[in-house]
Amino acid sequence: MVGLIPLLAVETVEPALLHALPGFKKRFDWFVENRPDLQRNVACLQTHGREERRLLAVVDPETLGEILEKMLDENKFLSPHGIRSLSRFHREHPLIVKGEGAEHRVDYEPAESSTGLFGRNSNWRGPIWSPVNYLIIEALQKFHPYLGDGFKVECPTGTGKLCTLQEVADQLSLRQIDLFKRDPHGHRAIYGTNPMLQNDPFWRNQISFYEYFNADTGEGLGASHQTGWTALVAKLI
Repeated sequence: MVGLIPLLAVETVEPALLHALPGFKKRFDWFVENRPDLQRNVACLQTHGREERRLLAVVDPETLGEILEKMLDENKFLSPHGIRSLSRFHREHPLIVKGEGAEHRVDYEPAESSTGLFGRNSNWRGPIWSPVNYLIIEALQKFHPYLGDGFKVECPTGTGKLCTLQEVADQLSLRQIDLFKRDPHGHRAIYGTNPMLQNDPFWRNQISFYEYFNADTGEGLGASHQTGWTALVAKLI
């Protein structure tokens, strides 16, 4: 997930806004003309996008496509429930470091950590984490007005189905929403195999906002009262 976070540094600047702020526009133009050394590792500030919009972003469009190719791969980051915090690739190919007679591993762990080292918490080792999923969706919604409908990526990767960035954002939103909705059998993914929460009439409609989610099953994990970030699903709805 750390490798995806540069996507979040993005803002689309509308032409009307730029002209309404002449002081900012003057400094913006000065920066473009006088500090090329600070522009090497960010998206081009001079290239106009759709309807003359400008882009403020760390990731340029070419790199964006390369990142999304991996992020939208169902064998890597894309889960039925959102974006995993660690690529599923590491299930078969763990990162192993050996030294001083010890072996240290980073494995894909879609649910709770298999060791007590992190207090059984494995947010960053595979599960679905709502706040970063929300920010990725928001970032794609900001790239889209600049790049327009002509910029498309495969979603999921390898299927041949080309989607605009807004369509990708919509698909990721639906995967988050589906965690909480009942499936055709009346079950909610967040409640896993818990019969009381799935079936009891006094509990089945009491929605919990879990800290993070099993990337393979969608079952809610960790604290169940994380309205501080998991409730962002309300805005996606």
